[in-house]
Amino acid sequence: MFSDIVGPGGHVYSFVPAELAHFKDDPIGQMRALAKEPGRENVEVTSTDLVALPEDSQSLDVVWMHLFYHDLHTALLQSRGATPASFNRAVYERLKPGGFYIVVDHVATTGMGASIAESLHRIDPAAVRKEVEAAGFMLDAESTVLANKDDPHSMKVFDPSIKGETDRFAYRFVRL
Repeated sequence: MFSDIVGPGGHVYSFVPAELAHFKDDPIGQMRALAKEPGRENVEVTSTDLVALPEDSQSLDVVWMHLFYHDLHTALLQSRGATPASFNRAVYERLKPGGFYIVVDHVATTGMGASIAESLHRIDPAAVRKEVEAAGFMLDAESTVLANKDDPHSMKVFDPSIKGETDRFAYRFVRL
């Protein structure tokens, strides 16, 4: 989708954090296969430590984080030095002024913060907003297009009864 949006004159980094590259579904291999499709010459697959991001990715227009922000609060990533504060700062440094940081994730019950990020793979949208704004971003827009009022927020997002249909939030932050 992003490859089509930026067109042949643009560049898309498909970034797989090194901390997750070992997962059994081979995320790097999957991204490389997509990047080899005809017309995807503008896609570059890269993998490095999460907070390093692609070093040559300065002056980005957009960073899109989809269903992953909550993972910044897991022991796996934090044991390797990745924290929400360090990641958000790395994104801020790589975006050009006026660039957008988009976060879409699974909704946790209001007031839970990040306390169930590890167990249910959900996060309170208010916690995300607070953390991202602390890095210097300003909330520019939000959407409820992915909301699901029937999601009880009490199940792991992989539970077959809710998988693929969780209540989700979408925030668009701007670098000032």
